[in-house]
Amino acid sequence: MFVVLVLGAICRAHGFSIFKLVRYIREELLIVLGTSSSESALPRMLIKMERLGAKKSVVGLVIPTGYSFNLDGTSIYLTMAAVFIAQATNTHMDITHQITLLLVLLLSSKGAAGVTGSGFIVLAATLSAVGHLPVAGLALILGIDRFMSEARALTNLVGNAVATVVVAKWVGELDTDKLQSELASGGSAILETRPEDDLGVAEGPTPANAVNTTKTV
Repeated sequence: MFVVLVLGAICRAHGFSIFKLVRYIREELLIVLGTSSSESALPRMLIKMERLGAKKSVVGLVIPTGYSFNLDGTSIYLTMAAVFIAQATNTHMDITHQITLLLVLLLSSKGAAGVTGSGFIVLAATLSAVGHLPVAGLALILGIDRFMSEARALTNLVGNAVATVVVAKWVGELDTDKLQSELASGGSAILETRPEDDLGVAEGPTPANAVNTTKTV
């Protein structure tokens, strides 16, 4: 719902569709779905965001920074999980406790970057440090944490993709014509080239004295 409503509204306000963007990065989403880590798709995201029309300087700043400070999925999960544990254990929390827990969770979520499933550990450490909620309540969500980890990683990836395009447009470093054409193509052109072509890796020369080992029958 966050991706469709919030990120979708941001995309619409900046002249492109969230659904086309998700379709454009569908392969990266599948990689993240299998690994439960948005960092596994980082190299491909750098290439695709540049092909989408954003300048290399913007992509090189926003994408890596977003993996630490733009963890939308992790932040949503931590706050919602804390509220669920409070309701499930019938623990009363006044507005002061809720705001304190929210602020601490938003700060501690920055340490969840780069480690698969670290959101659960961050939640346990935060609940233990704050002390308002019983840490034993984590047992209620332990069984579904694998699926929640996949959802967190997918939301983080889409959020970073949207942030890259939006920031590039803000600073005037976005080719809007290229953006629309790439989104319309659905990223099909990416599949026709190899990653080493985008990274500037040149092929070595073919040896002139190569021996043909094929035998004639």
